[in-house]
Amino acid sequence: MIRRLVGYGRYDTQAQVDQLNRLYVQYRVFVNFFLPVMKLQEKVRGGSRVQKKYDAPQTPYVRLLASPEVSHAVKAKPRAAYTQLAVVTLKQAIDRLLDALKPSSVR
Repeated sequence: MIRRLVGYGRYDTQAQVDQLNRLYVQYRVFVNFFLPVMKLQEKVRGGSRVQKKYDAPQTPYVRLLASPEVSHAVKAKPRAAYTQLAVVTLKQAIDRLLDALKPSSVR
């Protein structure tokens, strides 16, 4: 996911590393709360073909809340964090951090 976001360039100065670390924090929140993922449920091999069955797309946050194995006390922290989030401002922050990583500064 990260390589799709920032590419395969080399970021080796301390300023670039600090910028990437700030970007990772914001992007982790965006992915876990707002990007749905389809989980593989089953693979069925029929000769040389493999048929895959997926469940409905859900965000990791929704999966956590739906999990009966996770206690209510553990679920409270992500719920509180989610109430403070706004997807538009989060995406704008990610875009600003990406713009600060100039491609011309990558070797």
